Amino acid sequence: MIAQAINATAGIGIGVFLGCLIGFGIRARSGKREGLVMGSVWKTAVLAGMLAWSVAALGSMAF
Repeated sequence: MIAQAINATAGIGIGVFLGCLIGFGIRARSGKREGLVMGSVWKTAVLAGMLAWSVAALGSMAF
C-alpha cells in the first residue's frame, strides 16, 4: 500500500523540486541567499521536494 502511494505521488515531489530549483535559483542570483539550507539552492530544493512527496504520500494513504 505504501509503495503504491509513493509511486502515485512522485510527480508532486518532482514538480515541487523543479519549481523550487528555478525559484530559489533566481532568488539566489539576485543576492538573497538567506533562508536557504546551508546556503545551497540544490539542497533546499531537494529537501522541499522530499517533504512535499512524503506529505502527499501520507495524505493519499489516509484516503
